[in-house]
Amino acid sequence: MTTTALADSCWTHNGSLMRLQADGNNRWFSYENPKSSLYPSGVQPGTLLFNGQNNGDWYSGLARVFSKYCVGNPLEYWVEGPVSRNPLRITMTGTREKSRQCVSTGVITTDTLVFTYSHQC
Repeated sequence: MTTTALADSCWTHNGSLMRLQADGNNRWFSYENPKSSLYPSGVQPGTLLFNGQNNGDWYSGLARVFSKYCVGNPLEYWVEGPVSRNPLRITMTGTREKSRQCVSTGVITTDTLVFTYSHQC
């Protein structure tokens, strides 16, 4: 797989098809075809889920959590993790505060985002 193929490629994530775009070390994952349960949260094709950097085989940056109670105001939090091969996969982990209907609960949770290469978009 070449870097060019990764610059505009499609990946699966949690039941949605995502588009990975690259410019130098900068990376963006946006929804190409979101699963239907995300639409009430305001997620639609083109909605940004992650923006950050790729340094070697390590991704880091901001991820977003969407809620039907906070449409247009996703919670951002820091994630990071490795790129693995066979299959080509990016796994990023981060901690964030849980909220209930847009109000912080004070409870901390750990999220793991897994992106698996699907095809060139």
